[in-house]
Amino acid sequence: MEGEKGAGRIESRRVYTGKVISLDTDTVRFPDGSIGELEMIRHSGASAIVPFLSDPRGEDPQVLMIRQYRYAAEGYLYEIPAGRLNQGESPRDCAARELKEETGCTAEQFDHLLTMYTTPGFTDEKIHLFMATGLVAGETKHEADEFLDLHPMRLSRALEMVEAGGIQDAKTALGLLFAAGFRAGR
Repeated sequence: MEGEKGAGRIESRRVYTGKVISLDTDTVRFPDGSIGELEMIRHSGASAIVPFLSDPRGEDPQVLMIRQYRYAAEGYLYEIPAGRLNQGESPRDCAARELKEETGCTAEQFDHLLTMYTTPGFTDEKIHLFMATGLVAGETKHEADEFLDLHPMRLSRALEMVEAGGIQDAKTALGLLFAAGFRAGR
């Protein structure tokens, strides 16, 4: 992506390719014309879903949260369902697949909320946030490294957890706040 004064990537060298991420060392031209090197984590992107168990426009609707073990966080985090995009997969299809795999639910409707960069200081990862309504329960299909359980709760409770620091996952906090502030109750 080119910016002001010709800012952008001059050269990129792949340092590592893994299952989930790749690491590149990029030579870049900064907006002031200077040149430097940055380590960039490349990621295929992901979709995340704020699943509503009841009408989001109703009085204190219910959302379906998950509590998932995260090695990097050294424990369990409350999150919304999410997962990595497969090659060629649309963000909406990814959202439907991940909702089914992690919660067992299918949804009648997916509404795109926003697309966000997770940590643009060192990665190009984008997460596409959706709101899902009209949920129908089914069977989960967790991956071997997924350890999670389902936690239905009122939206007000989830927002209290965000405010109190009980929800520390950024995509979850933003997804809940966005859905509550711009979609639920309207």
